[in-house]
Amino acid sequence: MPDAVVIGAGPNGLVAANLLADAGWTVEVLEAQPEPGGAVRSDRGVHPDYVSDLFSAFYPLAAASPVMARFRLHEHGLRWSHAPSVLAHPLPDGRCAVLERRAEDTAAGLEAFAAGDGAAWRALCGVWDRLGPDILDSLFTPFPPVRSAARVAARLRGAGGLHLARTMLLPVRRLGEEEFEGEAGRLLLAGNALHADLAPEAAGSGGFGWLMSMLGQRYGFPVPAGGAGELTAALVRRLERRGGAVRCGERVTEIVVRAGRAVGVRAASGEAVPATRAVLADVSVPDLYGGLVDARYLPGRFLDDLRTFQWDFATFKVDWALDGRVPWTAAEASTAGTVHLADGVDGLTRFAAQIATGQVPDRPFVLFGQMTTADASRSPAGTESAWAYTHVPHRIKGDAGDDSLTGAWDKGEQEAMADRVEAQVERYAPGFRSRIRSRRILAPPTLESMNANLHGGAINGGTTAMHQQLIFRPLPGTGRPETPVKGLYLASAGAHPGGGVHGAPGANAARAALHSRPLGGVLSRAQRALSRRDRSGERAETSPEA
Repeated sequence: MPDAVVIGAGPNGLVAANLLADAGWTVEVLEAQPEPGGAVRSDRGVHPDYVSDLFSAFYPLAAASPVMARFRLHEHGLRWSHAPSVLAHPLPDGRCAVLERRAEDTAAGLEAFAAGDGAAWRALCGVWDRLGPDILDSLFTPFPPVRSAARVAARLRGAGGLHLARTMLLPVRRLGEEEFEGEAGRLLLAGNALHADLAPEAAGSGGFGWLMSMLGQRYGFPVPAGGAGELTAALVRRLERRGGAVRCGERVTEIVVRAGRAVGVRAASGEAVPATRAVLADVSVPDLYGGLVDARYLPGRFLDDLRTFQWDFATFKVDWALDGRVPWTAAEASTAGTVHLADGVDGLTRFAAQIATGQVPDRPFVLFGQMTTADASRSPAGTESAWAYTHVPHRIKGDAGDDSLTGAWDKGEQEAMADRVEAQVERYAPGFRSRIRSRRILAPPTLESMNANLHGGAINGGTTAMHQQLIFRPLPGTGRPETPVKGLYLASAGAHPGGGVHGAPGANAARAALHSRPLGGVLSRAQRALSRRDRSGERAETSPEA
Protein backbone atom coordinates (compact mmCIF):
# COMPACT_ATOMS: atom_id res chain seq x y z
CA MET A 1 0.00 0.00 0.00
CA PRO A 2 1.78 3.21 -1.14
CA ASP A 3 2.13 6.29 1.00
CA ALA A 4 1.02 8.44 -1.93
CA VAL A 5 -0.79 8.01 -5.20
CA VAL A 6 -0.03 10.53 -7.95
CA ILE A 7 -2.63 10.85 -10.71
CA GLY A 8 -0.91 11.66 -13.98
CA ALA A 9 2.65 11.06 -15.19
CA GLY A 10 3.14 14.46 -16.77
CA PRO A 11 6.16 16.50 -15.72
CA ASN A 12 4.40 17.89 -12.64
CA GLY A 13 3.24 14.47 -11.52
CA LEU A 14 6.71 13.00 -12.00
CA VAL A 15 8.36 15.89 -10.16
CA ALA A 16 5.95 15.44 -7.23
CA ALA A 17 6.58 11.70 -7.16
CA ASN A 18 10.35 12.19 -7.20
CA LEU A 19 10.26 14.63 -4.29
CA LEU A 20 8.09 12.30 -2.23
CA ALA A 21 10.39 9.38 -3.01
CA ASP A 22 13.38 11.50 -1.97
CA ALA A 23 11.66 11.92 1.41
CA GLY A 24 11.34 8.17 1.80
CA TRP A 25 7.69 7.82 0.80
CA THR A 26 6.49 4.93 -1.31
CA VAL A 27 4.83 6.36 -4.43
CA GLU A 28 2.68 4.98 -7.20
CA VAL A 29 1.94 7.08 -10.30
CA LEU A 30 -1.12 6.18 -12.40
CA GLU A 31 -1.20 7.45 -15.97
CA ALA A 32 -4.16 7.13 -18.35
CA GLN A 33 -2.10 7.15 -21.55
CA PRO A 34 -0.03 4.17 -22.73
CA GLU A 35 3.18 6.04 -21.97
CA PRO A 36 4.29 8.62 -19.39
CA GLY A 37 5.11 12.25 -20.09
CA GLY A 38 1.84 14.15 -20.48
CA ALA A 39 2.77 17.06 -22.76
CA VAL A 40 6.46 16.08 -22.78
CA ARG A 41 6.64 13.27 -25.33
CA SER A 42 8.22 12.54 -28.69
CA ASP A 43 7.83 9.93 -31.41
CA ARG A 44 8.62 9.06 -35.03
CA GLY A 45 5.02 9.31 -36.17
CA VAL A 46 5.60 11.88 -38.92
CA HIS A 47 8.40 9.92 -40.60
CA PRO A 48 10.47 6.99 -39.30
CA ASP A 49 13.73 8.91 -39.84
CA TYR A 50 12.53 12.02 -37.96
CA VAL A 51 12.01 12.55 -34.23
CA SER A 52 9.04 14.84 -33.58
CA ASP A 53 7.93 16.35 -30.28
CA LEU A 54 4.23 15.76 -29.83
CA PHE A 55 3.46 18.78 -27.66
CA SER A 56 6.05 20.98 -25.93
CA ALA A 57 9.54 21.22 -27.40
CA PHE A 58 11.72 24.01 -25.96
CA TYR A 59 12.37 24.22 -22.23
CA PRO A 60 13.81 27.48 -20.86
CA LEU A 61 11.75 27.08 -17.69
CA ALA A 62 13.06 23.57 -17.11
CA ALA A 63 16.61 24.83 -17.54
CA ALA A 64 15.94 27.65 -15.05
CA SER A 65 13.98 25.58 -12.55
CA PRO A 66 15.73 24.96 -9.21
CA VAL A 67 13.45 21.95 -8.80
CA MET A 68 14.82 20.33 -11.96
CA ALA A 69 18.38 21.33 -11.04
CA ARG A 70 18.04 19.51 -7.73
CA PHE A 71 17.22 16.27 -9.55
CA ARG A 72 20.56 16.22 -11.42
CA LEU A 73 18.83 14.66 -14.40
CA HIS A 74 22.08 14.55 -16.37
CA GLU A 75 22.95 11.62 -14.10
CA HIS A 76 19.85 9.86 -15.43
CA GLY A 77 20.53 10.35 -19.13
CA LEU A 78 19.25 13.84 -19.90
CA ARG A 79 21.42 16.03 -22.13
CA TRP A 80 20.43 19.52 -23.28
CA SER A 81 21.06 20.79 -26.79
CA HIS A 82 20.86 24.35 -28.16
CA ALA A 83 20.39 25.99 -31.54
CA PRO A 84 23.05 28.60 -32.47
CA SER A 85 20.47 31.36 -31.87
CA VAL A 86 17.62 31.28 -29.38
CA LEU A 87 14.77 32.93 -31.24
CA ALA A 88 14.16 34.89 -34.42
CA HIS A 89 11.32 37.07 -35.66
CA PRO A 90 11.73 37.79 -39.38
CA LEU A 91 9.97 40.73 -40.98
CA PRO A 92 8.39 40.75 -44.45
CA ASP A 93 11.12 43.11 -45.71
CA GLY A 94 13.88 40.57 -44.94
CA ARG A 95 15.13 42.10 -41.70
CA CYS A 96 15.12 39.94 -38.60
CA ALA A 97 14.99 40.43 -34.82
CA VAL A 98 17.16 37.82 -33.13
CA LEU A 99 17.57 36.74 -29.52
CA GLU A 100 21.13 35.47 -29.43
CA ARG A 101 22.86 33.29 -26.83
CA ARG A 102 24.95 36.27 -25.63
CA ALA A 103 23.31 39.48 -24.43
CA GLU A 104 25.94 41.60 -26.19
CA ASP A 105 25.11 39.95 -29.51
CA THR A 106 21.39 40.50 -29.00
CA ALA A 107 22.05 44.13 -28.13
CA ALA A 108 24.17 44.61 -31.25
CA GLY A 109 21.37 43.27 -33.43
CA LEU A 110 18.81 45.58 -31.85
CA GLU A 111 21.16 48.54 -32.22
CA ALA A 112 21.11 47.95 -35.98
CA PHE A 113 17.36 48.63 -35.93
CA ALA A 114 17.56 51.84 -33.88
CA ALA A 115 20.32 53.71 -32.09
CA GLY A 116 20.07 53.25 -28.33
CA ASP A 117 18.08 50.01 -28.46
CA GLY A 118 21.18 47.95 -27.66
CA ALA A 119 21.66 49.91 -24.44
CA ALA A 120 17.95 49.51 -23.63
CA TRP A 121 18.27 45.74 -23.97
CA ARG A 122 21.32 45.65 -21.73
CA ALA A 123 19.38 47.67 -19.15
CA LEU A 124 16.56 45.10 -19.15
CA CYS A 125 19.15 42.35 -18.76
CA GLY A 126 20.67 44.29 -15.86
CA VAL A 127 17.34 44.23 -14.02
CA TRP A 128 17.24 40.47 -14.52
CA ASP A 129 20.79 40.07 -13.27
CA ARG A 130 19.82 41.83 -10.02
CA LEU A 131 16.43 40.26 -9.47
CA GLY A 132 16.24 37.11 -11.60
CA PRO A 133 17.13 34.54 -8.90
CA ASP A 134 14.59 35.97 -6.46
CA ILE A 135 11.92 36.21 -9.17
CA LEU A 136 12.47 32.56 -10.06
CA ASP A 137 12.38 31.63 -6.39
CA SER A 138 9.04 33.40 -6.02
CA LEU A 139 7.67 31.56 -9.05
CA PHE A 140 8.85 28.13 -8.00
CA THR A 141 7.78 28.16 -4.35
CA PRO A 142 4.29 27.94 -2.83
CA PHE A 143 2.19 31.08 -2.74
CA PRO A 144 2.73 33.49 -1.02
CA PRO A 145 6.50 33.56 -1.68
CA VAL A 146 7.30 35.38 1.54
CA ARG A 147 11.10 35.12 1.62
CA SER A 148 11.78 35.82 -2.05
CA ALA A 149 9.27 38.69 -2.09
CA ALA A 150 10.99 40.20 0.95
CA ARG A 151 14.37 39.98 -0.79
CA VAL A 152 13.00 41.66 -3.93
CA ALA A 153 11.40 44.39 -1.82
CA ALA A 154 14.66 44.99 0.05
CA ARG A 155 16.49 45.52 -3.24
CA LEU A 156 13.81 47.82 -4.61
CA ARG A 157 12.94 50.12 -1.73
CA GLY A 158 11.91 53.54 -2.90
CA ALA A 159 11.07 54.74 -6.39
CA GLY A 160 12.92 51.89 -8.10
CA GLY A 161 10.45 49.36 -6.76
CA LEU A 162 7.41 51.29 -7.93
CA HIS A 163 8.97 51.80 -11.35
CA LEU A 164 9.60 48.07 -11.76
CA ALA A 165 6.13 47.17 -10.53
CA ARG A 166 4.64 49.50 -13.12
CA THR A 167 6.86 48.02 -15.83
CA MET A 168 5.76 44.47 -15.03
CA LEU A 169 2.09 45.45 -15.16
CA LEU A 170 2.35 47.25 -18.50
CA PRO A 171 0.83 45.78 -21.65
CA VAL A 172 3.70 44.49 -23.76
CA ARG A 173 2.87 46.91 -26.57
CA ARG A 174 3.34 49.84 -24.20
CA LEU A 175 6.46 48.34 -22.63
CA GLY A 176 8.03 47.91 -26.05
CA GLU A 177 7.18 51.47 -27.04
CA GLU A 178 8.70 52.86 -23.84
CA GLU A 179 11.91 50.83 -24.03
CA PHE A 180 12.73 50.63 -27.75
CA GLU A 181 12.73 53.00 -30.69
CA GLY A 182 13.00 50.24 -33.27
CA GLU A 183 10.75 47.32 -34.08
CA ALA A 184 13.08 44.46 -33.19
CA GLY A 185 13.09 44.84 -29.40
CA ARG A 186 9.33 45.32 -29.39
CA LEU A 187 8.86 42.14 -31.39
CA LEU A 188 11.02 40.02 -29.09
CA LEU A 189 8.99 41.10 -26.06
CA ALA A 190 5.57 40.85 -27.71
CA GLY A 191 6.20 37.52 -29.42
CA ASN A 192 7.34 35.99 -26.15
CA ALA A 193 4.22 37.32 -24.40
CA LEU A 194 2.14 35.43 -26.98
CA HIS A 195 3.68 32.16 -25.80
CA ALA A 196 0.84 32.50 -23.30
CA ASP A 197 -2.65 33.75 -24.08
CA LEU A 198 -1.72 37.38 -23.47
CA ALA A 199 -2.61 39.91 -26.13
CA PRO A 200 -0.20 42.83 -26.64
CA GLU A 201 -2.73 45.12 -24.92
CA ALA A 202 -3.32 42.87 -21.89
CA ALA A 203 -2.21 44.14 -18.48
CA GLY A 204 0.81 42.15 -17.29
CA SER A 205 1.75 40.94 -20.77
CA GLY A 206 4.83 43.17 -20.59
CA GLY A 207 6.06 41.40 -17.48
CA PHE A 208 5.50 37.98 -19.03
CA GLY A 209 7.17 38.96 -22.30
CA TRP A 210 10.16 40.33 -20.37
CA LEU A 211 10.37 37.18 -18.23
CA MET A 212 10.36 34.82 -21.23
CA SER A 213 12.86 37.03 -23.08
CA MET A 214 15.22 37.09 -20.10
CA LEU A 215 14.92 33.33 -19.61
CA GLY A 216 15.84 32.89 -23.26
CA GLN A 217 18.75 35.30 -22.91
CA ARG A 218 20.07 33.64 -19.74
CA TYR A 219 19.28 29.95 -20.34
CA GLY A 220 18.50 29.74 -24.04
CA PHE A 221 15.56 27.69 -25.33
CA PRO A 222 17.18 24.26 -24.86
CA VAL A 223 15.78 20.93 -26.07
CA PRO A 224 16.46 17.41 -24.77
CA ALA A 225 18.90 15.65 -27.07
CA GLY A 226 17.00 12.88 -28.82
CA GLY A 227 13.51 14.28 -28.25
CA ALA A 228 11.27 15.73 -25.58
CA GLY A 229 10.59 12.21 -24.33
CA GLU A 230 14.15 12.05 -23.03
CA LEU A 231 13.24 14.55 -20.30
CA THR A 232 10.35 12.32 -19.25
CA ALA A 233 12.53 9.22 -19.43
CA ALA A 234 15.10 10.79 -17.10
CA LEU A 235 12.41 11.68 -14.55
CA VAL A 236 10.97 8.15 -14.70
CA ARG A 237 14.38 6.51 -14.35
CA ARG A 238 15.19 8.66 -11.34
CA LEU A 239 11.88 7.83 -9.70
CA GLU A 240 12.20 4.10 -10.30
CA ARG A 241 15.73 4.06 -8.88
CA ARG A 242 14.22 5.45 -5.69
CA GLY A 243 11.56 2.76 -5.51
CA GLY A 244 8.68 4.63 -7.13
CA ALA A 245 6.44 3.03 -9.73
CA VAL A 246 4.72 4.38 -12.85
CA ARG A 247 1.74 2.43 -14.18
CA CYS A 248 0.50 3.47 -17.61
CA GLY A 249 -2.86 2.67 -19.15
CA GLU A 250 -4.48 3.19 -15.73
CA ARG A 251 -7.13 5.89 -15.98
CA VAL A 252 -8.30 7.14 -12.60
CA THR A 253 -12.06 7.70 -12.47
CA GLU A 254 -12.56 8.59 -8.81
CA ILE A 255 -10.75 9.93 -5.78
CA VAL A 256 -12.13 8.01 -2.81
CA VAL A 257 -12.99 10.24 0.16
CA ARG A 258 -13.62 9.11 3.74
CA ALA A 259 -14.55 11.49 6.55
CA GLY A 260 -13.46 14.45 4.43
CA ARG A 261 -10.08 12.92 3.53
CA ALA A 262 -8.70 11.40 0.34
CA VAL A 263 -7.82 7.79 1.11
CA GLY A 264 -7.05 6.50 -2.37
CA VAL A 265 -8.28 6.31 -5.95
CA ARG A 266 -10.29 4.02 -8.15
CA ALA A 267 -9.25 3.19 -11.71
CA ALA A 268 -11.44 2.56 -14.74
CA SER A 269 -10.65 -1.13 -14.36
CA GLY A 270 -12.39 -1.07 -10.97
CA GLU A 271 -9.15 -1.47 -9.05
CA ALA A 272 -8.91 0.56 -5.87
CA VAL A 273 -5.48 1.90 -4.94
CA PRO A 274 -5.30 3.10 -1.32
CA ALA A 275 -2.93 5.90 -0.30
CA THR A 276 -1.90 5.95 3.34
CA ARG A 277 -0.82 9.59 3.40
CA ALA A 278 -1.81 11.63 0.33
CA VAL A 279 -3.25 11.78 -3.18
CA LEU A 280 -1.68 14.27 -5.60
CA ALA A 281 -3.55 15.14 -8.79
CA ASP A 282 -1.69 16.24 -11.91
CA VAL A 283 -5.01 16.80 -13.68
CA SER A 284 -6.88 19.85 -14.92
CA VAL A 285 -8.90 21.89 -12.45
CA PRO A 286 -12.36 21.12 -13.95
CA ASP A 287 -11.51 17.41 -14.19
CA LEU A 288 -10.54 17.31 -10.53
CA TYR A 289 -13.32 19.31 -8.90
CA GLY A 290 -16.74 17.87 -9.56
CA GLY A 291 -15.11 15.17 -11.70
CA LEU A 292 -12.68 12.94 -9.84
CA VAL A 293 -13.85 14.50 -6.58
CA ASP A 294 -17.60 14.31 -6.12
CA ALA A 295 -19.19 17.75 -5.80
CA ARG A 296 -20.69 16.88 -2.40
CA TYR A 297 -17.22 17.11 -0.87
CA LEU A 298 -16.70 20.66 -2.11
CA PRO A 299 -17.99 23.94 -0.62
CA GLY A 300 -20.83 25.61 -2.51
CA ARG A 301 -18.86 28.83 -3.06
CA PHE A 302 -15.98 26.78 -4.43
CA LEU A 303 -18.26 25.22 -7.04
CA ASP A 304 -19.69 28.64 -7.90
CA ASP A 305 -16.18 30.00 -8.48
CA LEU A 306 -15.35 26.95 -10.59
CA ARG A 307 -17.92 28.09 -13.14
CA THR A 308 -15.76 31.16 -13.83
CA PHE A 309 -12.59 29.14 -14.49
CA GLN A 310 -11.12 30.24 -17.83
CA TRP A 311 -9.02 28.17 -20.19
CA ASP A 312 -6.18 29.62 -22.24
CA PHE A 313 -6.39 29.70 -26.04
CA ALA A 314 -7.00 26.51 -28.00
CA THR A 315 -3.99 25.25 -29.98
CA PHE A 316 -3.61 23.93 -33.52
CA LYS A 317 -0.31 22.21 -34.34
CA VAL A 318 1.36 20.82 -37.46
CA ASP A 319 4.48 18.63 -37.59
CA TRP A 320 6.63 18.25 -40.69
CA ALA A 321 9.43 16.11 -42.01
CA LEU A 322 11.33 18.42 -44.39
CA ASP A 323 13.82 17.13 -46.96
CA GLY A 324 15.86 20.35 -46.62
CA ARG A 325 16.33 23.30 -44.31
CA VAL A 326 13.69 26.03 -44.25
CA PRO A 327 14.45 28.62 -47.01
CA TRP A 328 13.99 31.75 -44.92
CA THR A 329 14.21 35.08 -46.72
CA ALA A 330 15.88 36.46 -43.59
CA ALA A 331 19.04 34.37 -43.31
CA GLU A 332 19.31 34.97 -39.55
CA ALA A 333 16.18 32.87 -38.97
CA SER A 334 18.00 29.76 -40.17
CA THR A 335 20.12 29.63 -36.99
CA ALA A 336 17.26 29.92 -34.48
CA GLY A 337 15.50 27.03 -32.79
CA THR A 338 12.28 29.02 -32.42
CA VAL A 339 10.92 31.41 -35.06
CA HIS A 340 7.97 33.77 -34.57
CA LEU A 341 5.93 34.68 -37.63
CA ALA A 342 3.66 37.75 -37.54
CA ASP A 343 3.59 41.09 -39.34
CA GLY A 344 4.90 43.16 -36.45
CA VAL A 345 3.20 43.99 -33.17
CA ASP A 346 0.15 45.17 -35.08
CA GLY A 347 -0.12 41.71 -36.60
CA LEU A 348 -0.02 40.18 -33.13
CA THR A 349 -2.77 42.52 -31.96
CA ARG A 350 -4.89 41.68 -34.99
CA PHE A 351 -4.40 37.96 -34.34
CA ALA A 352 -5.34 38.22 -30.66
CA ALA A 353 -8.39 40.38 -31.44
CA GLN A 354 -9.69 37.82 -33.93
CA ILE A 355 -9.45 35.07 -31.31
CA ALA A 356 -11.13 37.28 -28.70
CA THR A 357 -14.09 37.78 -31.05
CA GLY A 358 -14.38 34.08 -31.87
CA GLN A 359 -12.85 34.28 -35.34
CA VAL A 360 -10.32 31.79 -36.71
CA PRO A 361 -7.39 34.06 -37.64
CA ASP A 362 -6.79 34.49 -41.35
CA ARG A 363 -3.07 35.22 -40.87
CA PRO A 364 -2.23 33.24 -37.75
CA PHE A 365 0.66 34.09 -35.47
CA VAL A 366 2.87 31.04 -35.93
CA LEU A 367 5.42 29.70 -33.47
CA PHE A 368 7.76 27.62 -35.60
CA GLY A 369 10.24 25.09 -34.22
CA GLN A 370 13.39 23.97 -36.09
CA MET A 371 14.24 20.90 -34.07
CA THR A 372 17.17 19.61 -36.13
CA THR A 373 18.72 23.07 -35.95
CA ALA A 374 18.48 22.75 -32.16
CA ASP A 375 19.47 19.06 -32.00
CA ALA A 376 21.18 17.43 -34.97
CA SER A 377 20.01 13.96 -33.89
CA ARG A 378 16.39 14.70 -34.79
CA SER A 379 16.66 13.98 -38.54
CA PRO A 380 19.18 13.10 -41.29
CA ALA A 381 21.87 15.63 -42.15
CA GLY A 382 20.63 18.45 -44.37
CA THR A 383 16.98 17.93 -43.41
CA GLU A 384 14.75 19.46 -40.74
CA SER A 385 12.28 18.05 -38.24
CA ALA A 386 9.94 21.01 -37.85
CA TRP A 387 6.65 21.95 -36.25
CA ALA A 388 4.44 24.97 -35.86
CA TYR A 389 1.53 25.83 -33.69
CA THR A 390 -0.95 28.65 -33.59
CA HIS A 391 -4.01 29.47 -31.52
CA VAL A 392 -7.70 29.42 -32.33
CA PRO A 393 -10.83 30.20 -30.27
CA HIS A 394 -12.45 27.49 -28.16
CA ARG A 395 -15.86 28.58 -29.40
CA ILE A 396 -15.66 29.57 -33.02
CA LYS A 397 -18.19 32.12 -34.24
CA GLY A 398 -16.75 32.60 -37.70
CA ASP A 399 -13.72 32.38 -39.94
CA ALA A 400 -11.68 35.49 -40.74
CA GLY A 401 -10.24 33.52 -43.65
CA ASP A 402 -11.85 32.06 -46.74
CA ASP A 403 -12.36 28.45 -45.64
CA SER A 404 -15.57 28.81 -43.60
CA LEU A 405 -14.02 26.97 -40.65
CA THR A 406 -16.57 26.18 -37.93
CA GLY A 407 -14.52 24.37 -35.29
CA ALA A 408 -15.87 20.95 -36.21
CA TRP A 409 -12.25 20.03 -36.98
CA ASP A 410 -13.14 17.21 -39.33
CA LYS A 411 -10.54 16.12 -41.85
CA GLY A 412 -11.43 18.89 -44.29
CA GLU A 413 -11.17 21.64 -41.68
CA GLN A 414 -7.92 20.25 -40.34
CA GLU A 415 -6.36 20.20 -43.80
CA ALA A 416 -7.59 23.72 -44.56
CA MET A 417 -6.15 25.13 -41.32
CA ALA A 418 -2.84 23.31 -41.83
CA ASP A 419 -2.66 24.80 -45.32
CA ARG A 420 -3.28 28.24 -43.79
CA VAL A 421 -0.39 27.75 -41.36
CA GLU A 422 1.86 26.64 -44.22
CA ALA A 423 0.85 29.67 -46.28
CA GLN A 424 1.96 31.91 -43.42
CA VAL A 425 5.34 30.14 -43.28
CA GLU A 426 5.63 30.38 -47.07
CA ARG A 427 5.33 34.18 -46.87
CA TYR A 428 8.60 34.30 -44.93
CA ALA A 429 10.22 31.24 -46.52
CA PRO A 430 9.24 30.96 -50.21
CA GLY A 431 9.65 27.36 -51.33
CA PHE A 432 8.93 25.92 -47.86
CA ARG A 433 6.08 23.75 -49.10
CA SER A 434 8.23 22.14 -51.77
CA ARG A 435 10.43 20.68 -49.00
CA ILE A 436 7.65 18.89 -47.13
CA ARG A 437 8.13 15.14 -47.18
CA SER A 438 5.23 14.41 -44.82
CA ARG A 439 3.11 16.20 -42.25
CA ARG A 440 0.94 15.43 -39.24
CA ILE A 441 -1.95 17.58 -38.01
CA LEU A 442 -2.86 17.86 -34.33
CA ALA A 443 -6.13 19.80 -34.06
CA PRO A 444 -7.54 20.85 -30.67
CA PRO A 445 -9.65 17.69 -30.12
CA THR A 446 -6.70 15.53 -31.16
CA LEU A 447 -4.46 17.16 -28.57
CA GLU A 448 -7.07 16.60 -25.88
CA SER A 449 -7.50 12.95 -26.86
CA MET A 450 -3.75 12.44 -26.42
CA ASN A 451 -3.62 14.30 -23.08
CA ALA A 452 -6.83 15.02 -21.17
CA ASN A 453 -5.18 18.01 -19.43
CA LEU A 454 -5.03 19.81 -22.79
CA HIS A 455 -8.72 20.66 -22.82
CA GLY A 456 -9.64 21.81 -26.32
CA GLY A 457 -5.92 22.19 -27.01
CA ALA A 458 -5.33 24.59 -24.09
CA ILE A 459 -1.67 24.08 -23.15
CA ASN A 460 -1.25 26.19 -19.99
CA GLY A 461 -3.78 24.68 -17.61
CA GLY A 462 -5.86 27.86 -17.65
CA THR A 463 -5.43 31.45 -18.74
CA THR A 464 -2.27 33.34 -17.83
CA ALA A 465 -4.25 36.57 -17.49
CA MET A 466 -3.90 38.41 -14.18
CA HIS A 467 -7.40 37.57 -12.97
CA GLN A 468 -6.39 33.88 -12.76
CA GLN A 469 -2.87 34.13 -11.36
CA LEU A 470 -1.28 34.16 -7.88
CA ILE A 471 -4.01 34.08 -5.20
CA PHE A 472 -6.62 33.75 -7.95
CA ARG A 473 -5.13 30.57 -9.41
CA PRO A 474 -6.99 28.39 -9.99
CA LEU A 475 -9.86 30.06 -8.14
CA PRO A 476 -10.16 33.20 -5.99
CA GLY A 477 -8.68 32.68 -2.55
CA THR A 478 -6.76 29.52 -3.43
CA GLY A 479 -3.24 29.93 -4.82
CA ARG A 480 -1.86 26.94 -2.92
CA PRO A 481 -1.85 23.19 -3.69
CA GLU A 482 -4.12 22.28 -0.75
CA THR A 483 -7.73 21.49 -1.69
CA PRO A 484 -11.01 21.40 0.30
CA VAL A 485 -10.42 17.65 0.72
CA LYS A 486 -7.76 16.83 3.31
CA GLY A 487 -4.88 14.78 2.00
CA LEU A 488 -5.61 15.81 -1.62
CA TYR A 489 -3.28 18.22 -3.42
CA LEU A 490 -3.53 19.91 -6.83
CA ALA A 491 -0.26 19.22 -8.65
CA SER A 492 -1.02 20.36 -12.20
CA ALA A 493 -0.47 23.53 -14.24
CA GLY A 494 -3.87 24.63 -12.98
CA ALA A 495 -2.12 25.54 -9.71
CA HIS A 496 0.34 28.39 -9.06
CA PRO A 497 2.50 29.36 -10.92
CA GLY A 498 0.81 27.81 -13.95
CA GLY A 499 1.88 26.38 -17.29
CA GLY A 500 5.33 25.60 -18.59
CA VAL A 501 7.62 22.65 -17.99
CA HIS A 502 9.31 23.60 -14.73
CA GLY A 503 7.75 21.24 -12.19
CA ALA A 504 6.75 23.94 -9.70
CA PRO A 505 3.09 22.91 -9.23
CA GLY A 506 4.15 19.32 -8.64
CA ALA A 507 6.92 20.36 -6.27
CA ASN A 508 4.61 22.65 -4.32
CA ALA A 509 2.04 19.87 -3.96
CA ALA A 510 4.69 17.42 -2.78
CA ARG A 511 6.04 19.86 -0.21
CA ALA A 512 2.53 20.55 1.09
CA ALA A 513 1.93 16.81 1.47
CA LEU A 514 5.26 16.33 3.25
CA HIS A 515 4.48 19.10 5.73
CA SER A 516 0.96 17.91 6.48
CA ARG A 517 0.10 16.27 9.76
CA PRO A 518 0.36 12.44 9.66
CA LEU A 519 -3.03 10.85 9.15
CA GLY A 520 -4.67 9.13 12.09
CA GLY A 521 -6.31 5.80 12.84
CA VAL A 522 -9.73 6.56 11.38
CA LEU A 523 -8.19 7.14 7.99
CA SER A 524 -6.05 4.03 8.27
CA ARG A 525 -9.15 1.91 8.91
CA ALA A 526 -10.85 3.49 5.90
CA GLN A 527 -7.86 2.70 3.70
CA ARG A 528 -7.76 -0.90 4.89
CA ALA A 529 -11.48 -1.20 4.17
CA LEU A 530 -10.92 0.22 0.68
CA SER A 531 -8.21 -2.34 0.04
CA ARG A 532 -10.27 -5.27 1.38
CA ARG A 533 -13.35 -4.33 -0.62
CA ASP A 534 -11.29 -4.01 -3.77
CA ARG A 535 -9.84 -7.50 -3.28
CA SER A 536 -13.31 -8.95 -2.66
CA GLY A 537 -14.64 -7.31 -5.82
CA GLU A 538 -17.01 -4.94 -4.02
CA ARG A 539 -17.24 -1.26 -4.87
CA ALA A 540 -15.95 0.80 -1.94
CA GLU A 541 -18.57 3.02 -0.34
CA THR A 542 -17.71 6.71 -0.78
CA SER A 543 -20.12 8.19 1.73
CA PRO A 544 -18.55 10.87 3.94
CA GLU A 545 -20.01 9.02 6.92
CA ALA A 546 -18.00 5.86 6.22
